[in-house]
Amino acid sequence: MQGSKRRFILFIAIALVVSMFLAACSEDAGDEKVKEKDSTKVPTSSDAKSVEITWWNFPNFQALDGEVGKYEEGIIAAFQDKNPDIKVNLEMLTFEGGPEKLNVAIATNTAPDVIYDAPGRIIDWGKKDLLAPLNDMMPEEVMSDISPALLKLSMVGDEVYMYPFNTGPFMMAVNKTLFEEIGELDLLPLDRPDRTWSVEEYEKALNAVKEKAPDIIPSGFYAKSVAGDQGTRGYITNLGGSRFLNEDYSEVAINSAAGVKGLEWVVQASRDGLVAPGAASLEAGDHNDLFLQGKMAFAINYSAVLKSLFAPNKTEDFEDILLPYPTPDGSDPKLEPFLGGLAVFNNEDDDKIEASKKLIDFIVNDPEWGEKNLIQTGGLSARNSITGLYEGSEYDYSELARKFITDPPTTADGYAEIRTFWFPALQEAILETKTAKEALDEFAEKANATIEKAKSAK
Repeated sequence: MQGSKRRFILFIAIALVVSMFLAACSEDAGDEKVKEKDSTKVPTSSDAKSVEITWWNFPNFQALDGEVGKYEEGIIAAFQDKNPDIKVNLEMLTFEGGPEKLNVAIATNTAPDVIYDAPGRIIDWGKKDLLAPLNDMMPEEVMSDISPALLKLSMVGDEVYMYPFNTGPFMMAVNKTLFEEIGELDLLPLDRPDRTWSVEEYEKALNAVKEKAPDIIPSGFYAKSVAGDQGTRGYITNLGGSRFLNEDYSEVAINSAAGVKGLEWVVQASRDGLVAPGAASLEAGDHNDLFLQGKMAFAINYSAVLKSLFAPNKTEDFEDILLPYPTPDGSDPKLEPFLGGLAVFNNEDDDKIEASKKLIDFIVNDPEWGEKNLIQTGGLSARNSITGLYEGSEYDYSELARKFITDPPTTADGYAEIRTFWFPALQEAILETKTAKEALDEFAEKANATIEKAKSAK
């Protein structure tokens, strides 16, 4: 009996120990389950900050080692080293297909987070409330360091929608080597500090090419699509001494007598063999190729930026020199500014917007990469205080030619649609299915209606 009692007490003790052990195990297991549950609900601090953004870019930087996008990948790698919580995906666009791809992306709510482009599209998106304002990135010391003309191209009202980066006036270029070879270098205004010249002087240079280098096309023109429309605008307005739109952008001015005179000059030059044949079916890229291949003496759409970007595409060894557009009396030309800048699409994600702003700030202002990136564009800085980045007379001249910069029409209400009416008008004039005046009057009618429609939609 006593033994049974001892065995019972031992059994109870063992049971008690086992139950305590199981309870402890159960508690530990419960803690692990809680921990596991909590870990799925609350990410680690590094995960909490992680964000992924997409950057779409036209070939705004010179290709590295001949590979488009390689330089941009270097920017991204350096940025991510300093910002390991931000992943950047790059997609390169072409100047030909990129605009339509952007339109489709916007229409389907799949726009990128960051875009490096020009005011013509960016400001239109800003007017449509598609972009995030960048005012918090532009303190007074930055704003005051950028010319009013460039700021105007970067803003809608008081909101900054494009962070201006690289610039340079759009103008012409000439194959200087060709004029040296034919012994007519003195026909170019290179001995004048500001290189201004008249339409009559320009005509003499074109005719010299036609006579002494009959295998070379004297000058170019193009009218197949909207690409490069700033070149055709600047060329025609200066040839006639006109504006494209009036000063308050309320209506078209290019159909004035002076504007018609400019387009009539192009039509007559086409008849006379001074302009590339088939210009109505040439795109800006075709025009550029003719010049870069040494087949054409003058290009009508050039800048310090384009000179640098085009350099790898030259198939002939010649010196390309910048020239302003000629004017009827040789007075100062009015040059539209090239301006490249970055913008952020408002994709309804504050974290992505902030990460996108960090990328823009790195591209433009990083102590190591900011200047390097600017030089890779071949452009002048949008900041007045940043000069002397390059050596060479063409960059010196481009800096000088800033004084000729005028207000471009690209920020006019409805400009994205206005530009679609421009090249058909040029085609009709060149093909002579309409007179220059008829073509420009019809363009003005459509463009003015678009301006009114855009203003009433505000």
